[in-house]
Amino acid sequence: MNEYTYAIVFGIAVGTLSRILMLKTDYRQYPTYLHGKIIHVSLGFIAAALGAIAVPALLEQEYTAVTLLTVAATQFRDVRNMERNTLTEIDQFELVPRGKSYIEGIAISFESRNYLCIFTAFISALLYIHFILPIAILGSILCILIAMKLMSGSTIKDIAEIVPIPLKFEGAGLYVDNIYIMNIGVEERREEILKYGMGFLILPKNRDIVQTLANLGQRQAMLHDVSVSLGIFRDSGTPALTPLIKRDLVDGRVGMFILPQTRDIDLAIKIIGSVPVLESAIRLPSESKPYNGKSDE
Repeated sequence: MNEYTYAIVFGIAVGTLSRILMLKTDYRQYPTYLHGKIIHVSLGFIAAALGAIAVPALLEQEYTAVTLLTVAATQFRDVRNMERNTLTEIDQFELVPRGKSYIEGIAISFESRNYLCIFTAFISALLYIHFILPIAILGSILCILIAMKLMSGSTIKDIAEIVPIPLKFEGAGLYVDNIYIMNIGVEERREEILKYGMGFLILPKNRDIVQTLANLGQRQAMLHDVSVSLGIFRDSGTPALTPLIKRDLVDGRVGMFILPQTRDIDLAIKIIGSVPVLESAIRLPSESKPYNGKSDE
């Protein structure tokens, strides 16, 4: 048996385990049970194998073998395309769609997790070859913890305060606090909205967050997650019962109107707070040179 066999097997096992730990089906119901998970675990196994095999290749100065990693990068970009296409197709059947920004964020995360598998398997195999098994195990656990940390990002509760606000009508206009949401002309619909609807204010913590919450994709992601978790009091063909989220143009506050089947204010606040901040929505104008009075000269 080759002297690197155990190291390769160890690296593959740790890398695959890290992918399994990073793969979970939560309230968003994606990836689906069971076939979606099989696909991603299989890709994680392939990624772990590439990372583990790269170590002996480098030690034996077989540098051409490392070019397999570039091939893997190309294949894993196809994973992003696969996820994007799949989610885009099924999104049109959602009562409250995810939106393109949310879909792109999910697709990128699935691609990046395969790279984390390669990293974990590579380090694990390297430690197994150069150190004793206990050190390799401890190093592998550390790599998995780092991977789990890197796959998580900030959420809405980290950047904003969420406050429940009663809905109100001024004539036919629906308002959350002083933020206009939409016009409801049918009296029956207004009664349903007051009976089943809930309102929330999302208060940004600083000027940068104002611009982040202004992103339409971020706001759509918030509506989708709440509607999936709490259910929604509507069906197709009832546009007046569509959840909406609008912003105050003066101070950047965001007003959210939802129609949940489960009317639990505390739970709704937790769910809104758990919505991930999309990478494509993050804006940091305070770090720009013009904002700080700097120039390129």
